[in-house]
Amino acid sequence: MKLPPFEYRCPETVHETVELLAQYGDEAKVIAGGQSLLPMLAMRLARPAVLIDINRVDDLSGIRVNGEVAIGALTRHRTGERSEALAGAAPLLAAALQWLGHDAIRTRGTIGGSIAHADPAAEAPAVLRALDGYVVATSVRGQRTIDGASFFAGFLTTNLEPDELLTEVRVPVQGERTGWSFDEFSRRSGDFALVGVATVVTLGTDGTIAAARICLSGVAGEPYRAVAAEASLVGAAPDDGAFADAAGIAAASIDPPSDLHGTAAYRKHLTSVLVRRGLNRASSRATGQS
Repeated sequence: MKLPPFEYRCPETVHETVELLAQYGDEAKVIAGGQSLLPMLAMRLARPAVLIDINRVDDLSGIRVNGEVAIGALTRHRTGERSEALAGAAPLLAAALQWLGHDAIRTRGTIGGSIAHADPAAEAPAVLRALDGYVVATSVRGQRTIDGASFFAGFLTTNLEPDELLTEVRVPVQGERTGWSFDEFSRRSGDFALVGVATVVTLGTDGTIAAARICLSGVAGEPYRAVAAEASLVGAAPDDGAFADAAGIAAASIDPPSDLHGTAAYRKHLTSVLVRRGLNRASSRATGQS
């Protein structure tokens, strides 16, 4: 299928890019890896008057660790997946990227693009919320930061302004006595997950759970933090009983959709299984047993 007509612009700096966004606003779309936008163009789900290709903006690529992890929006999934720096500082994100699509998609797709696309079944948005990360948005007015809880505004929707460019993704460095897990279930390898679960468990010096984070994908219009399940774990011993209770709370708190891939009841069941499994794995890593 042929793409609709559009004006093509290819800036080489962030400054040029945001000036174009300021000029065209809602009429423009930014393209990076194109793994989501190109199919939408082909199916006429998006018809921008102007396509702004940022692949020549070198300043938007790279991973830096200095107190926190800063990831340029144009950094490819494959780069993040293979980055020793990312695996050491934010292993949950590095591991989650391995679940994303197929090799060809990860080679071309970008971390910033996946988060900006805001598909509720995608891996990177769920990890951003699980890690309490944030994004940097740049416009001709300057920069602002948007935390993960405020960034997503529903299905394929964010709180980026039309003239803003997502330039960087930032997550904290994983602390001591902290473990993580990422797991998802899909009908075929590489498909969008029916349910995905990102978990983080931090143990206190007394061996009980000091903090827990559980973020679900595929069950709501945006990444879903199971805050009641998280709260149930604080102060508890990291054992299967506590994890089973939290998994039940997480499953009971969601109202997932039913579609041809799975019913709401099935997604609730998957949520319970994956949360319990993820908490066990995260706890094992926190104690150095995995």
